Amino acid sequence: MQKILEINHLTKKFGSFTAVNDISFSVEKGNVYGLLGPNGSGKSTTLGVILNILNPTQGNWKWFDEEPNKDTLKKIGAIIESPKFYPYLSAEKNLEIVADIKGVPYSKIDEKLELVGLLDRKKDKFQNYSLGMKQRLAIAGALLNDPQVLILDEPTNGLDPQGIIQIRELILKIASLGTTIILASHLLDEVEKVCTHVVVLKQGKMLFAGEVDHISASYGIIELNANNKDELIAALHQMPYFSKIVVKPKTIEAVLNTEVSTVEINQKLYEQGIILSHLVMRKDSLEHKFFQLIQQNN
Repeated sequence: MQKILEINHLTKKFGSFTAVNDISFSVEKGNVYGLLGPNGSGKSTTLGVILNILNPTQGNWKWFDEEPNKDTLKKIGAIIESPKFYPYLSAEKNLEIVADIKGVPYSKIDEKLELVGLLDRKKDKFQNYSLGMKQRLAIAGALLNDPQVLILDEPTNGLDPQGIIQIRELILKIASLGTTIILASHLLDEVEKVCTHVVVLKQGKMLFAGEVDHISASYGIIELNANNKDELIAALHQMPYFSKIVVKPKTIEAVLNTEVSTVEINQKLYEQGIILSHLVMRKDSLEHKFFQLIQQNN
């Protein structure tokens, strides 16, 4: 796959404070990448550097296999602060100003307003928009020149549940049209629902970079139960499929360390005289994987 962005040994210091500490990762075309970490982990600083807003202390990066320059940055749309528009102007008039700055025809305005679900509100003043609508208008502005990459810093910050869902659905829609997306977030649920890849940061250091499903070695979790619970626990401990077995009040959770079907597990236990009353395989959550990573790197 074509590399859209390649970061090599990036470090950014503010005096004696190291905000970003020797991170390296690449972004491939057509995916949604999440920079995940708590506040102060270096997400916004990383975005600021690759957008040429901040100068790095060390390291380098390339956009589209080129050194950063005016032409490469024109291929990138970004929202890294709260939406900035004229409050007394309509959405349409505000986007006309953005179109003038970017040198694109006004015909793009309705197209992008329709994409973000605001076409029927284009005559309304910006000050009358909800916070979620303001964010969607900012995304429309960032997309006016059809950038190849869209960068979003905490896109759902401060939104109500409905606004969060709307932004999440919009991100997926934009990605489905072929735009590569990089978003920074401290919300695990947001990253898990929209991102194909994740870069986990903690205090400026990178703990993981790769596909969301590969963030840990876990192949999922099996929930089981049986009338003869003690025998079931003993049998599970003898099986080679699990890295961890947790006994809960109503079920037993077994963390898989290899790929195996529930049919095979059921058969193996049946051969030992254990008849299961409950057997469900579920995907390990990003939250569980994230906290495993954090604990391992304390």
